[in-house]
Amino acid sequence: MKISLKLFLLALASLQLSGCATFVAPTYSPSYEAIDQTRKVDADRITVGTVQPTDPAADVNSISLRAASLKSASGTFAKYLEAALVSDLKEMGFYDAAGTTRIDATLLKNDIDISGLSVGSGLMEANIKVTRANAVRLDKNYQVTTKFESAFAGAVAIPKGQSEYPNLVRAFLRQVYSDPAFVEAIKK
Repeated sequence: MKISLKLFLLALASLQLSGCATFVAPTYSPSYEAIDQTRKVDADRITVGTVQPTDPAADVNSISLRAASLKSASGTFAKYLEAALVSDLKEMGFYDAAGTTRIDATLLKNDIDISGLSVGSGLMEANIKVTRANAVRLDKNYQVTTKFESAFAGAVAIPKGQSEYPNLVRAFLRQVYSDPAFVEAIKK
């Protein structure tokens, strides 16, 4: 009985500490291993077209971290993914705003789950479309899940979930870049 009461009080305290705060996802930083591998491809000049959904009210553009919420500094997680793609393509030396090859994306699932006692998870799914001269070279859904250490206490779990978002995006983009179908689609 004493243990149950302590757990209840701990849960109540963590909810009070987290309140209904809004947290901002940390800035994306690339996976240089994935960039270095993809850089070897004899790729065409690539631009990033539209990344959907642009509506901030869309479900994928808001993540709930228990009693708090996670938002993107750019307004939507679709814009976050777009900025990550542009950043990576620039690092690879492939980016050109007027490129003839274009990548469009639609974010389908986007979540950080910290409801577990000691493990959190991330989930991202998006459709990636690569076109060149109006010809579709790739139209494929990619999905990735990640796991990370978390905690029952919201005061620990919420900031941990917040800091894991860039890792989820890196894992997603690493999966896209390592797909032979994607590599073939961006080749000259």
